[in-house]
Amino acid sequence: MSEVHAVRRGLLRDRCAAAGSAAALVSRPANVRYLAGGAPPGAVLLLGPGEDVLLCPRAPSGESGHGRPDEALRVDVLPVPDGDPVVEAAGLAASFDVDSLAVEEHDLTVARHRAMATAAPRLLLADLGFTVEQQRIVKDEEEIGCLRIAAEITDQALGELLESILVGRTERHLALELERRLVDHGADGPAFATSVATGPNSGQGRHRPSDRRVEEGDFLSVRLGASYHGYRCEIGRTFVIGTAPADWQIELYDLVFAAQRGGREALAPGAAYREVDRAARHPLESAGYGEGLQPWTGHGVGLEIEEDPQLAPTAMGKLDACVPVTVEPGVHLPGRGGVRIDDTLVVRPEADGGPELLTMTTKELLAL
Repeated sequence: MSEVHAVRRGLLRDRCAAAGSAAALVSRPANVRYLAGGAPPGAVLLLGPGEDVLLCPRAPSGESGHGRPDEALRVDVLPVPDGDPVVEAAGLAASFDVDSLAVEEHDLTVARHRAMATAAPRLLLADLGFTVEQQRIVKDEEEIGCLRIAAEITDQALGELLESILVGRTERHLALELERRLVDHGADGPAFATSVATGPNSGQGRHRPSDRRVEEGDFLSVRLGASYHGYRCEIGRTFVIGTAPADWQIELYDLVFAAQRGGREALAPGAAYREVDRAARHPLESAGYGEGLQPWTGHGVGLEIEEDPQLAPTAMGKLDACVPVTVEPGVHLPGRGGVRIDDTLVVRPEADGGPELLTMTTKELLAL
């Protein structure tokens, strides 16, 4: 992979040069990981005209969750553990005899920005913007392979939970068990905080598990994902507990399922972000549930669980091939509960079979 990371850094260096900066400082953790291959927490990456330097508050440990730095990189460990790698990088950039340093202003605090200016007063600090985030949108096949394994781990963990006794257990207990199972199957850890929602809590997009216990007849909605070598996937499913679903539960589930299928089928190279959102959103709005819908129906995934692109009504842009995204519509009825169905897919052209579904757990409305 070192050659891959070198190519990524070369692309960024060319873009910076075209904008008038001979050096760039990358500080956002996911961006550092993307360009360096791996880095301990707090590390930053300095791209210079002659060499690239990874500045670390402590020596890289090689832990799977942090990855291994590209061997082609120079790795500098700060002499003082509580030093700021960003400030050290500014001083090092000044020694490279460059006039301008592009930095990720959206990641830096005002205090750190000022400290850099103090450390290298003759260095012009320019804004790198979201250049690296945009570069990360299209994934290579090795990245997609990591996402595929993350999805397999997630499916395994969820499948095992569905085979256990659920009635009487709390949302919090089930969430912790799912996260333990993710690690047991080889994940670095959960991709995000696992959500388990039962009864009137079900169907909410960001429900934090509570001490509410699972009861007969409940909707149970689960949202989880594994992180594997830093790459994160997402799945969301809804089930009924212990009995045949009621008519209103079947009706609501079928509606959300149709909306999710519409969004999945709209995924194709060249499809506008807003049109994919529209394909999933329109059935729910037509059924009278538009007011409570979340602002988007999907987003990109990779080294972060929510990254570009965003599939939203006002989003600008079009999908490319090899872009992994979620499609996750849902409806929540206050006091009653609701349904969420969420998959991670990779955009593929029709000639290659259309969108590749990574999360395979059944979307049938099961009574557990």
